[in-house]
Amino acid sequence: MLRIDCAGWDINGEWAKPIRRSVFIDEQGIPEHEEWDDSDGVSMHAIAWINGQAVGTARLLPEGKIGRMAVLREHRKHGIGAALLNTLIGKARAQGHPTVRLSAQAHAVAFYARHGFVTSGAPHEEVGIPHQWMELNLKPQRH
Repeated sequence: MLRIDCAGWDINGEWAKPIRRSVFIDEQGIPEHEEWDDSDGVSMHAIAWINGQAVGTARLLPEGKIGRMAVLREHRKHGIGAALLNTLIGKARAQGHPTVRLSAQAHAVAFYARHGFVTSGAPHEEVGIPHQWMELNLKPQRH
């Protein structure tokens, strides 16, 4: 059964760190000094648990940006990324953010689009990987 817990880096960092190391540093080859930043200490970190194992993570920065979404390879394509994303969208909405933004890796643009995100601006590169800014309007839509 899937469970998502949200807390600060002081609590969830120990679970987020090995997942991010596995996905971003080991799998994608991102230099370690590029992975860890000052935003970790001020962000809300979501951890996805399956049967007592931490299998995914993402963070919500204070300004309403979602980032560092990672799911361990053997647990992908099972809705874990969607659950993490939806959890953090809900947290951003509860905090009163009018929109949430993220910088999607190019291969993940379609995933975020399925969740209502739209592209914003030109494609760009981060840590040698093509990315695209995307945003989601959280304001209630009037009909």
